[in-house]
Amino acid sequence: MPSVANLFKGKSATPISADVLINTLPDPLFVLDQSERIRFVNLAAEQFFQSSAKVLQTQGLSEIIPFDSPLLALVGQVRTRASSVSEYGLVLATPRIGIHNVDVQISPVAEDPTLLLVTLRERGIASKIDHQLLHRGTNRSIVSMAAVLAHEIKNPLSGIRGAAQLVEMSVGSEDKALLRLICEETDRIVALVDRMEVFSDPRPIDRVPINIHEVLEHVRRVAENGFAREVKFIELYDPSLPPVQGDRGMLIQVFLNLIKNAAEAVPADGGEITLTTAYRHGVRVAVPGTRERMNLPLEICVIDNGSGIPSDLQSHLFDPFVTTKPGGTGLGLALVAKIIGDHGGIIECDSSPRRTVFRVLLPTGPRPTKNRQRP
Repeated sequence: MPSVANLFKGKSATPISADVLINTLPDPLFVLDQSERIRFVNLAAEQFFQSSAKVLQTQGLSEIIPFDSPLLALVGQVRTRASSVSEYGLVLATPRIGIHNVDVQISPVAEDPTLLLVTLRERGIASKIDHQLLHRGTNRSIVSMAAVLAHEIKNPLSGIRGAAQLVEMSVGSEDKALLRLICEETDRIVALVDRMEVFSDPRPIDRVPINIHEVLEHVRRVAENGFAREVKFIELYDPSLPPVQGDRGMLIQVFLNLIKNAAEAVPADGGEITLTTAYRHGVRVAVPGTRERMNLPLEICVIDNGSGIPSDLQSHLFDPFVTTKPGGTGLGLALVAKIIGDHGGIIECDSSPRRTVFRVLLPTGPRPTKNRQRP
């Protein structure tokens, strides 16, 4: 039977090395010695832990993940049983790498059982992208609903308000208070419908190259001089990012909404909002209606140290009318998801106490012309 190396011989009859093959794997992989120190990592593991191989190989596993992580318990289990272990849906979380939901497989190396091979497979990318496509389908339903609301509700409401104003001129002071209440509630409903009409705007996005850091800087200045005066901002930017092809005003609206939500979530004393940008490889989505697949390498995160989002709401955050605010309408994040979707990107959220991350992934180039119209 031919060896793996022989199977991959090219025209020059030179076999591809095992290191090259291992580094092409998309899943993080690393080897631990008997002292649980890292002996080898592939490129995917370097990206996952956001550290170089030279740095990681000077550390033990307990130095890069929390001491109470279930991954350490799994390693101990493999040491005790001297057999492979697989665990699905394990959560790895550190301040450096954030929160990751992974499948883990740990196996002793046959030639040297003191060495353990650990493979991580991150879960959730496909499901998150599917959820984003569901959000876009939901937004299409909102478009139709907004048009109905505008026609069937706003016109009668203007008649009700006008009639109330006419009656107000001929009644006593006690009844005037009730009529003013009618006018105020009518205005509130009209304002809600006006917000819904944003979803049905049929105009194409005016795409131009935009420096996303200028957008974030503008939003930060607005926040620091207004609703986030007492909040500490931390900026961790990758200055080498290419420009985003999009609408500057819409992107400002997106990040202003996300930062305002973060500012309202952080504690009054010691509130922090961290803004990060990075270039990530490997996330691609199909463009509806074409055979195109689009890369989403631009990652922008808004991270706060608030109390977190209830777990039962996290999967519905971007659905319309879902809110944790007593007086909220639940349309802000739905609109954010729509704008990001119109730009060909996705938005996702990971939340735990003291760390909530809204992660926006955007393409570097424009979407195909066929799909430039908003849904």
